[in-house]
Formats: sequence, C-alpha cells, structure tokens
Amino acid sequence: MAKVGIVMGSDSDMPVMAQAADILKKLGVDFEMTVISAHREPDIFFEYAKHAKDRGIRVIIAGAGKAAHLPGMCAALFPLPVIGIPMKTSDLGGVDSLYSIVQMPSGIPVATVAINGGMNAGILAAKILAVSDEALLERLAAYSENMKNDVVAKDEKLQKIGYEEYLAGMKK
Repeated sequence: MAKVGIVMGSDSDMPVMAQAADILKKLGVDFEMTVISAHREPDIFFEYAKHAKDRGIRVIIAGAGKAAHLPGMCAALFPLPVIGIPMKTSDLGGVDSLYSIVQMPSGIPVATVAINGGMNAGILAAKILAVSDEALLERLAAYSENMKNDVVAKDEKLQKIGYEEYLAGMKK
C-alpha cells in the first residue's frame, strides 16, 4: 500500500516530481503518483485529498507552479503532513510558486522545499515516515553515510591530483 502520494497539477512537472519518486524507490518507500488539478477538476481533487488517508497515504508531496494552490489545498483537506515543491516558472523563475506555497495561513502548514526540490521532498517524506519505521531510519542513515563517503572520496582525489587535473576531468 502506498505511503506517499505524489501529486502534480501538470505532467510538465514530471521531471521534478520523478526526483521524489526516485529517492523514495531507492529508500524502499511505497508511493503513488497522480496528475490532478485543484483548479481544473476540483471535484476529483477533493475526492483524492479527502480520501488519501483512507487509502494508506501518510504524507503527500505536491508540486505546483505559478499560483501553486495544489499543496495548500492538499493541506486544507488532508490531515497528515504535506510537502510542497514550488516549480520553476518561466514568468518569475519559481519565486511566485515558492511564495504561494510557503505563505500558508496559520493552521494550514505546508512544509516547503526549494524550487524544483523534488529529491529533498522525497527525503523529507521518508524522514517523516521514519519516525515510526526503524528499518527506514536505518536506510536513511546508510544513504547519508554514502553521501559523506562520496564527498570524502572526491576530496581525496582532489588532494592527490590537484585542482587543475581534477577540473579537467570534470569537463570530459
């Protein structure tokens, strides 16, 4: 049963939302993904958000651009955590989306990640679930350790060959 619902208002958001799906898959977290519009199909959206908990969803990740109502509307109807991903837009570079998501009224919080921050949204959803899932917490710890080891290895290489050769290797 899916524990995370990933929703987006348009399939143009798919590349960013797929980042959340990819990290959840890597961490072994079940999810469902849906294209749904709070504006264009409010009746379908209301049914989705109101009944997500009944289907086993424990966290919703909602991506939206421009007016960015999807995360806030999810938070208004879904009683558990909602993570908003502001999408980069051609008009204002995503700042419009960021402000729309992060400035929710008191009592209707939406945890908000960076513009196009799909990967961090997935990690945050996993961390929320890990509060009551020790095995997931261990997988998150291993993921963090791997990131640390990657940075250590890069620095060791830099110290060994120097910045010019390192940079030349990056350009290939």
